[in-house]
Amino acid sequence: MPRRRSASRRAERALAASGVLALVTAAAATGLAPVSSSASSHREAPLIAGDPRADNTDVYAFTSPDKPDTVTLVANWLPFQEPNGGPNFYPFAEDARYNIKIDADGDGKPDTTYTWEFTDHVRDDADQFLYNTGVVKSVNDETLNFRQTYSLKVTDSSGNTKTLLKDSPVAPSNVGKASMPDYASLRKEAVVPLPGGGTTFAGQASDPFFLDLRIFDLLYGGDLSETGHNTLAGYNINTLAVQVPKSTLALKGDAKRNPVIGVWSTTDRRGADVTGAGGKGGEDTSAQAADDGKATAKDGNADEWRQVSRLGNPLVNEVVVPLKFKDAFNALSPEKDATITPVVDKVKDPIVPKLIQNIYKVPAPATPRNDLVEIFLTGICKECGPIKADLNSQRLNQDVDKAAVVPAEMLRLNMSVPPAAKPNRLGVLGKDLAGFPNGRRLNDDVVDIELQALEGAAQTGKIVPALAAGDAVDTPYREPGDSFPYVALPNTAAVNQADSLHPDGGVGAGLGGLVSDDGFPVAPATALGGGALLAIAGVLALRRRRGAGQA
Repeated sequence: MPRRRSASRRAERALAASGVLALVTAAAATGLAPVSSSASSHREAPLIAGDPRADNTDVYAFTSPDKPDTVTLVANWLPFQEPNGGPNFYPFAEDARYNIKIDADGDGKPDTTYTWEFTDHVRDDADQFLYNTGVVKSVNDETLNFRQTYSLKVTDSSGNTKTLLKDSPVAPSNVGKASMPDYASLRKEAVVPLPGGGTTFAGQASDPFFLDLRIFDLLYGGDLSETGHNTLAGYNINTLAVQVPKSTLALKGDAKRNPVIGVWSTTDRRGADVTGAGGKGGEDTSAQAADDGKATAKDGNADEWRQVSRLGNPLVNEVVVPLKFKDAFNALSPEKDATITPVVDKVKDPIVPKLIQNIYKVPAPATPRNDLVEIFLTGICKECGPIKADLNSQRLNQDVDKAAVVPAEMLRLNMSVPPAAKPNRLGVLGKDLAGFPNGRRLNDDVVDIELQALEGAAQTGKIVPALAAGDAVDTPYREPGDSFPYVALPNTAAVNQADSLHPDGGVGAGLGGLVSDDGFPVAPATALGGGALLAIAGVLALRRRRGAGQA
């Protein structure tokens, strides 16, 4: 934010002490061991990178294209699943709670929370190490040695909880063709109806997120010709999805008067007993803790559930939140977001445009970036900021108490916008109001959209020409399906194709994104030079000579 004296600035300073204290306390309560971070919403903060089964990766919210009277919410966990990662593969955690939360009135607190809890079942743990002991034809097949079930509960804004499902089946990890020759039928068994209307799913899927993660190598070092490799091609993810009537989520049950909702996902683990580095215990002031970026609170209540991961809008924690606040952001509730001045500062004065200006000489838009405040914190409405359109702020709900609406980071969806007949991957920037940042569909190119938004395109309504190609990865590795749960079936081919490459490394690894496996459609390769195409042709010819049966 600009360094000037104003009533709003003084108010923010008054909130700073309590906000930073909340941030630091949240960091101290995570109870995770710090390790190095990677990128994207996958492994986006140091602590959660060490607990992948609790790591939220992406959230999607959209009006169901084949059932437009319903809305579909999808949340993913446990990133970078190598398909051949046996023998234990990729279960959900038994000692965690997985949540999708919905805020209908804009106060940053959930009005509806769906909570999944999982139970492991092992048929023979004394004489077997295998995930499955034969061909698996059903989610309850005797040959499936390891399987999971779950309970699903829904909680309202008053804390009243109702159990919707018990002992429902989870679709197993896709071990491969020999073990699960008809995986699609196993997926169907894990699509379960909800009492009173709706459907849910829990299981593995091909990761729908798509991007070239080399963007974090100093934005390709100034050479945009190096874009175009989908780093997530071939990897799987664990998915939770729910499809319910719009009235189930709308304020006062009226989706016509109150169509806008905010959505985010979280993971909870039990308890914490963490003292921050530096040996200061719990005596540090909030100002000191914010200054050195260390969590210093201590709480030994092992029975209390603690939020350890959080995901609303894509890429916020990765490219907006500064490093020393990333872990704490994961443990914070959205209603406290506006009190965290160091984080709000980076929304109004983001880092990425400065990097682009330094590397590509594209001028950074002037600050403060109140357009980004609309996109990430308030939703878009004419009275919210400089983007003069009414789209997806909860302030647009007719029965909302506007005095209670607070800036809060969440994915906002206006459920009254019908599905697009011809979806545009750039969503609202592509004049498709059914796409991101109005909710998020599985094909929305959020990397290119957010890159353009950071460069000011949401204010001007015009694409920045110098960055129009984005990361040159425009579609998911596998196309989503036409019906719930929409996510594509999981991959079985090894992501690492090194055994098919020359030992001198003449062809880069990771060709899983360039060739299909299991007969499923995959996105075509993009931005490849002639030399790369010749090398790939050589690899494919070598595979044919070897009689390889799988890409």
